[in-house]
Amino acid sequence: MAGETVIHPLAIVEPGAALGTGVKIGPFCHVGADATLGDDVELVSHVSIMGATTIGAGCKIFPQAVLGAPPQNSRHKGGRTTLVVGRNCMIREGVTMHVGTDTSRGETTVGDNGYFLAYTHVAHDCVVGNNVTMANLATLAGHVVVGDYVGFGGFSAAHQNVRIGHHAFIGGLSAAFEDVIPYGMIRGTTGALRGLNLIGMKRSGMPRSEIHAVRNAFKAIFDRSHTMDENMSEAERAFADSPAVQDVLGFMRSAGHRSFATPWRGAKVQSDDNGED
Repeated sequence: MAGETVIHPLAIVEPGAALGTGVKIGPFCHVGADATLGDDVELVSHVSIMGATTIGAGCKIFPQAVLGAPPQNSRHKGGRTTLVVGRNCMIREGVTMHVGTDTSRGETTVGDNGYFLAYTHVAHDCVVGNNVTMANLATLAGHVVVGDYVGFGGFSAAHQNVRIGHHAFIGGLSAAFEDVIPYGMIRGTTGALRGLNLIGMKRSGMPRSEIHAVRNAFKAIFDRSHTMDENMSEAERAFADSPAVQDVLGFMRSAGHRSFATPWRGAKVQSDDNGED
């Protein structure tokens, strides 16, 4: 049951802001007039909630975080756009998340149970799924779509318009310039696909049979002795009873702004990497 809402006398909450029950707002915080804070949200101190921003129940936000600032996009004309953050997110020091642009989808969306470590950034018009973890200084450019249970290592980045499939892992100091298949793992500054995020797959409770199916399909799909279309068609037939493999193939066949990442050409295709840096 939510408790009493407490606002520190050194905090500023503008008239019009909507506060749930049990909200705690620490010293030197600033909550704008168009903001909505759900039940039991805690702003530790020195937090800025700007613009039309909604923070879901149970989120905890640490000092110097700025949520809902205008997008860093020259096409934005100043219209009202939004940022929506889901429930039970942990948002650490210096995190920035921007509202959408009025020339695009107009909303930046972050799912439930996210863990955003210090100085991570979610740019305008991104769609971030549930249970996403972004380690220190990980950055999403505009219009990035991130599936559920994706992990980002420290200092990693995703280029604008990139799609990152669920349960993927972007290694520390890595850059994703192309779409990343579900369960895929990116490592290196060139953003090459280096295998599968097996650790993440196991932690998610994925059945062993499905993990083996995805590993075998990965090798078949990226077999360089045949064309990609041939490999994908064969994988559809060979793994017709595997929902996980069909999910990966569906992601690869769906339209995106960018091509998808493929294994580094200088390395043998493998799928037994442990997913850790």
